[in-house]
Amino acid sequence: MRWGLDVAQHQLSWQEILARSRLAEGAGFEGVWVFDHFTALYADPDGPCLEGWTLLAALAASTTRLRLGTLVTGMTHRHPSVLATEVVTVDHVSDGRVECAVGAAWNREEHRELGIPFPGVRERMERLEEGVQVLRLLMSGERVSFEGRHYRLDGALYRPHPVQRPHPPIWIGARGPKLGLPIVGRQADVWHTWGSDYRARWDVVRRAAEEAGRDPESIVRASSLSISEPWDEVRRAFDEHVANRVSYLVVEWPTEGRGRLEEFVEAVMPGLGS
Repeated sequence: MRWGLDVAQHQLSWQEILARSRLAEGAGFEGVWVFDHFTALYADPDGPCLEGWTLLAALAASTTRLRLGTLVTGMTHRHPSVLATEVVTVDHVSDGRVECAVGAAWNREEHRELGIPFPGVRERMERLEEGVQVLRLLMSGERVSFEGRHYRLDGALYRPHPVQRPHPPIWIGARGPKLGLPIVGRQADVWHTWGSDYRARWDVVRRAAEEAGRDPESIVRASSLSISEPWDEVRRAFDEHVANRVSYLVVEWPTEGRGRLEEFVEAVMPGLGS
């Protein structure tokens, strides 16, 4: 199992986010994850919430081994051409340690407050798939064109090439069987999901991949793990993920704090999967 840590930047200072990330690096986590929202989702809604992609650049310059990503970037938050330049920039700052994780976005109220258009679900899903195509084209480092329903490139070029070739891994967070999961099958390098009915949802991904001429087994399966429950429940949840062939788990920063995470790392994590 590969392990990441969600450092959860709601209400946190840069100093605390950096301290959590360095704790993860020292504890052997492969990756650290932040989120892509502009206001805190938990506790005081007027509290601080540092922006995700500039935060990743700062973490890239302040760590040496961790892979870094947002779980996940809302495609509506930035034009995908702009997002591509941010991803490649962080890829260079980190010397090839960035993950490009995206989703369709969901927070209507945040969009309304900030004046960001929030289309209906079908259009957001169309924008997600087109946006991934734009990301791949621009991250090729070649001059490219694209004519979609929502996005257009006309002989566009962005340099430098990313450190990771052909591009940083593209994660897609989705669980809807009608719109989201088929996009995963057609486009994702990594599928991040959550909730029940895992096998039925994987069947949707698998069929969509096969219809697109892709090997579904090339899609890495990822999910998240809460460690706030009793340890026996955490172990059972881990075993269920393994049974579903999940190979990357993002540990959620526990509400109980640093001590709970340290206990997981020292007493529980070494025995998982044994």
